[in-house]
Amino acid sequence: MEKMRPIDIAKKLNISTSSLRSYEERGLVPKPSRSSAGYRIYTEEHLLYFECIIAMSPGFGINHTAAVLKTLQREELDAALWIINSAQKAANEDRTLIERVKEYLEHLDSEKHLPIKDVSLNTRTPASTLRYWEKEGYIQSKRGPNHYRCFNSYQVIKVMLMKVAQSAVYSNRAVQLKDNIRNLEDYNIEGAKDIIEECKVLLNTRNQEQLSGLYHFYRLCSKLRLV
Repeated sequence: MEKMRPIDIAKKLNISTSSLRSYEERGLVPKPSRSSAGYRIYTEEHLLYFECIIAMSPGFGINHTAAVLKTLQREELDAALWIINSAQKAANEDRTLIERVKEYLEHLDSEKHLPIKDVSLNTRTPASTLRYWEKEGYIQSKRGPNHYRCFNSYQVIKVMLMKVAQSAVYSNRAVQLKDNIRNLEDYNIEGAKDIIEECKVLLNTRNQEQLSGLYHFYRLCSKLRLV
């Protein structure tokens, strides 16, 4: 079994040795053996784990990636596959939501206002999240006769767009998307259409990044003789 130094893996993956230690401390890779001097000794198996982290994180996020790799260390392939499946299902739900936003935009009713409880129910967004998004300036409400928050139809669209942005894996593009939603003025139809296209690009990019991650996931599973 080939032995590898942390610095060799770090250079190969273009990351720091402190990142390797961080992944190890979080339990994303098996504990390496130590030399007589106390230095870590990595193997090809460790390299594949690290490659998997780097490849899967952009498409699945570090939390899903961590859950998958910890499960593989217990040799529970089916459990790992279900974690991956749940992430892909969520991405497909975002795609469906974007199609719903497009349809909603075509039948926009500027006179319609919904109380916060109805917006929460219709968009499957907790009222606490709606209040937080309003506090951060992403959406705006008005007070109805009973002093409860009410949202117009366009703000409901912004809520649905925020749901897609919120579920995106953290990246500069995802941060910019949220900023664009925040700055979207009421009933700016063309602006909303532009953001819908941004969301589509983000979702398509996530699909491609997941494909790359799954390639490295399969290589690791093969090395572990789980497939």
